[in-house]
Amino acid sequence: MIRLLRNRPDKMAQSDKIEKLLWSVALPGFGHFLNRQYLKGSVLILLELIVNMGSNLNLAIIYSFQGDIDQAIKQTDFQWLMFYPCLYMFGIWDAYRDAGGGRTPFTMIPFLLAAFLATVGVTYSATMKVVGVLFGPVWLPMLFSVTGILTGILIRALLIRVSANY
Repeated sequence: MIRLLRNRPDKMAQSDKIEKLLWSVALPGFGHFLNRQYLKGSVLILLELIVNMGSNLNLAIIYSFQGDIDQAIKQTDFQWLMFYPCLYMFGIWDAYRDAGGGRTPFTMIPFLLAAFLATVGVTYSATMKVVGVLFGPVWLPMLFSVTGILTGILIRALLIRVSANY
């Protein structure tokens, strides 16, 4: 496999972009460190820590994984959590773009819609039920984020098709 990638620099470059994107999914800022953008990476990690601690996100994650959604909601500071989806998706997008990804038209749209809809998910996470289930401050924003990504991919494809006719 390594030999195949060495012979295909385009595949190697794509693999490198995906690697940076995935490290940013793990923690915003990690992809920037791989891109050798230490200041930007440090700022994103610091902001992530501040928002994470201010919102009590780690406790919300623990309670959500344990299935105690009511306790997750009680622990969450929603005014802080509202910042998290945009910060998180920006970190992912920016590391991917700086690694050379996102050069095709409208590539940012799935990231933007994911951030927007995850923020909407945070807004309604304490009260909104989906098929009768209260998902809470971790799972509902994630569900909305995936919806944003998929919708963004469709909108991007439509925009590319429409702009190709001009």
